[in-house]
Amino acid sequence: MALCVYNTLTRTKDTFVPLEPDHIRMYVCGPTVYDRAHIGNARPVVVFDTLYRLLKCLYPRVTYARNITDVDDKINARAKESGRTIRDITEETTAHYHEDMDALNALRPDVEPRATEHIAEMIALISVLIDKGHAYTADGHVLFSVASMADYGALSRRSQDEMIAGARVEVAPYKKDPGDFVLWKPSSDDLPGWDSPWGRGRPGWHIECSAMSGKYLGESFDIHGGGQDLVFPHHENEIAQSTCAHGPGTFARYWMHNGYLMVEGEKMSKSLGNFFTVHDLLAKAPGEAIRLTLLATHYHQPLNWTDEGLLQARQTLDRFYTALSRVSEVPADDDGAEAVLQPVLDALQDDLNTPAAIAVMHDIAGRLNKAETRGEQAILKSALQQAGGLLGILAMTPEAWRRGAGSATKEGAVNDAEIDALVAARTAARAGRNFAEADRLRKELSSNGILLEDGPNGTLWRRE
Repeated sequence: MALCVYNTLTRTKDTFVPLEPDHIRMYVCGPTVYDRAHIGNARPVVVFDTLYRLLKCLYPRVTYARNITDVDDKINARAKESGRTIRDITEETTAHYHEDMDALNALRPDVEPRATEHIAEMIALISVLIDKGHAYTADGHVLFSVASMADYGALSRRSQDEMIAGARVEVAPYKKDPGDFVLWKPSSDDLPGWDSPWGRGRPGWHIECSAMSGKYLGESFDIHGGGQDLVFPHHENEIAQSTCAHGPGTFARYWMHNGYLMVEGEKMSKSLGNFFTVHDLLAKAPGEAIRLTLLATHYHQPLNWTDEGLLQARQTLDRFYTALSRVSEVPADDDGAEAVLQPVLDALQDDLNTPAAIAVMHDIAGRLNKAETRGEQAILKSALQQAGGLLGILAMTPEAWRRGAGSATKEGAVNDAEIDALVAARTAARAGRNFAEADRLRKELSSNGILLEDGPNGTLWRRE
């Protein structure tokens, strides 16, 4: 089947027709690097990483760009309150972001431009907008004139009054219209700034993505992604800047947005005590389990993050890895797996329906558990592994998963060698019919979060 995606711009599920049949170009808004990424920040990363994996499977070449916003008022405020330099904060936070997203098996984008390295491109784009009458200077600022664009608001489909009321629109006396937004603003000596035709200053947030996507993907490209919270004003303003600079019909053709994330039915908030960073969660669960929890709900729908959902994801991965462990000595038959894998591809091509793809994987795992011939096992093993690759899971060996390689080791926790010794001691106690000692050792392991599975080939263990 053909790839179909829900396009926010048309409000319909559209068949994806690329600008170039052999080269797909996608831009996704990246982090503002002033603090650790929270689980809501991780959702678009995982969603669009999954889309990236699918596109790479379907097309010969994909260019995926995701920016780093390293000049922003939030970063300035964090530097002021902490007494640290802006560069220290952005470098450390970017490193943390990469570590956390790597732990979720998110592939690095092909291009990861930083805003501070593309000021010249932003100044050039702003100059074009001024020359074409879509921007003006006022009180040291350069502002985009929303009145100069007839169809401003087409993405969010709100009236201008609704847009102003529903967003953080700065009211300022130098604006010609309350909805006009900043392209360039002056910087005091204690803030980051660059020389420009309008004086020393720094860019507005929206112009950054327009300039960077244009440089690396061209004036027009295929897909622009991000969270639903970015539809207005960020993505609306990106469209305004880019199409007014380059002409009608340019910029992104398909707009994809993931839904909001809540925690246990409530909006995530530090004041409610339900605010979790990815780093926090990685101390409690493997990255693959966190990723699968994010994929268990269709990306376009709101996601309610719960402890039960995370537990179910771990149990699902246990089932998949157990099925693979039973055929660990059987070579995978990649060529023969195409027909078995096709329903997974069909689900993902239907607007990235990850819940349906996971359901197909459950079916494949069940068939693998029942398969009796090596030929059938080889085909089903390959299909399950390839499906995992598309979803960004099953990247470990079953042994590594079983031993808890995907989860952080808690301080003071028993290590693998200690566990192996306890399991061996229990095996010896059972062989000597010292069942009381064997039971004591099992309880000791259990108290340390180690589960045992006795089988015909001995005892296997895994961390909870």
